[in-house]
Amino acid sequence: MREVEASHVGGVVKDLCTQANTVLRADVLKGLEELYKNEREDAPAKKMLKVLLENARIAREKGLALCQDTGVAAVFIEMGKEIFITGGSLPDAVNKGVKEAYEEGYFRKSVVEDPLRRKNTGTNTPAIIHVDIVGGDKLTISVMPKGFGSENKSRSGMLNPTCKSEEIVDFCVETVRIAGPDACPPYVLGIGLGGTMDSCAYLAKKALLRPINRPNPKEHIALLERDIKEKANALGIGIMGLGGASTVMGVSIEEAPTHIAGCPIAVNVSCHALRSATQTI
Repeated sequence: MREVEASHVGGVVKDLCTQANTVLRADVLKGLEELYKNEREDAPAKKMLKVLLENARIAREKGLALCQDTGVAAVFIEMGKEIFITGGSLPDAVNKGVKEAYEEGYFRKSVVEDPLRRKNTGTNTPAIIHVDIVGGDKLTISVMPKGFGSENKSRSGMLNPTCKSEEIVDFCVETVRIAGPDACPPYVLGIGLGGTMDSCAYLAKKALLRPINRPNPKEHIALLERDIKEKANALGIGIMGLGGASTVMGVSIEEAPTHIAGCPIAVNVSCHALRSATQTI
């Protein structure tokens, strides 16, 4: 059994919150650079992509937030079954790390304690914490600050078990059509298929952790990813709604076994500033 101090976990979460909010993920930055190269020189979308790339550079060099919406901190933890947390609880350690990062980084605190009364907690906590127990004695932590401009455009549904691939593609493309320019495209879509209503939404969020240039290892799922991206881009919404060929720069699907009577689906929309950071203890 390997012991890990809760204070160490909190420190890692703090660092990951800061990194994710100020340094755009390498795969996402590369994706924006490729879109910039492929846009016409006189296209408004090319000028906007230049602004987005400049924004990423300034945020990285000056340690500033990539976006004013520094989101809800979604924390994904893969915890080895041979790990034991000492000196405090895992949730308390995670929330302490989030609180300190948001205070010291001057990141906007966006969490309210009640969905109706709307009083701000003032700390951007509690975080949304997902824990998977895995083999070994390692602890892998991923932090994703998820803004709600894009979260508000996410959708879930329950398709029939007889649904065809075309229906899945249509549901995802319709999600992008409804979002339009409102959630700051180019988008990255995290898609969950299977499981139950709740676990499917978790899969969709988790899918956003995968690099946007890494397709699903299952060939038929990778084909779905390509079809969704192609048809979503055919909508012509474009960068920040300015038109053009690039509305979606990444599609990642995670799937799970499900019931014989249904096919749950969830689409978690991310704006162009898909932010996350990961570290293994």
